[in-house]
Amino acid sequence: MQNNNLKISFIGGGNMAAALIGGLADKLTAASNIHVIDIHVDSIQRLQQQFGVSISGDIDATIADSDVIVLAVKPQQMKGVVAQVLPHIGTQLVLSIAAGIRASDLSRWLGGHGAIVRTMPNTPALIGKGVTGMVATTGVSAEQRTAADAILRAVGETVWLDDEALIDPVTAVSGSGPAYVFYFLEAMQQAAQEMGLTAEQGNALAISTFVGAAELAAKSDDPVSVLRERVTSKGGTTYAALSSMEDSGVKEAIVRAMKAAAARGKALGEEFGKD
Repeated sequence: MQNNNLKISFIGGGNMAAALIGGLADKLTAASNIHVIDIHVDSIQRLQQQFGVSISGDIDATIADSDVIVLAVKPQQMKGVVAQVLPHIGTQLVLSIAAGIRASDLSRWLGGHGAIVRTMPNTPALIGKGVTGMVATTGVSAEQRTAADAILRAVGETVWLDDEALIDPVTAVSGSGPAYVFYFLEAMQQAAQEMGLTAEQGNALAISTFVGAAELAAKSDDPVSVLRERVTSKGGTTYAALSSMEDSGVKEAIVRAMKAAAARGKALGEEFGKD
């Protein structure tokens, strides 16, 4: 399974699939090796025009020739979609990017298929800055694992896990994480305007601060707690802000919220995995 000849079928042509295809086509593999299936013909026609991939409105025997089948549909659609994949499944690697759907359920729906990699990417993949949590079943070969890693690395970083149960915390931290950042940015922008800055000024200041701080954290050898302490002089402006947040229980609220996201991910797996 040479990467430059890797044949990949995408079932689902939404935003995340489009991001992956953009990172793969004529880079990891030839665009002619990528096939996209979706009932929304307008969406896949745009992908065909933009990247030169082949397209289809129905799941058929075409996927039998693939090295990798990427399941990129909504969790509630997965069971029905997999039923259509089943007649064409062979030794292909099945790679799922759907939240909540457990590998054991996918395997059962696919007649005991053993080569499955479950992943949780996030939306910054749309600009090549994503991060994806990944876990492989025991039936995944070293070559297939390498292929799965290369596919997701086309849109960012990858983090491999030894235990599928950790996918739910990954969902809470990074899968849902961009929304937390946007939420905090909204608050910063609101405060900026309430203190007299224009919307444009507040937007520029908040976003540039977030980007710069994240880049500093990424490049520093020091933990973020140390970086925070360096800009928090006792009795200063930052100290006043952080003390207010501590008094309001902001950190504890964030931790509770992320645990709630993980619990919901687990519940979705149990809900959608029912026969």
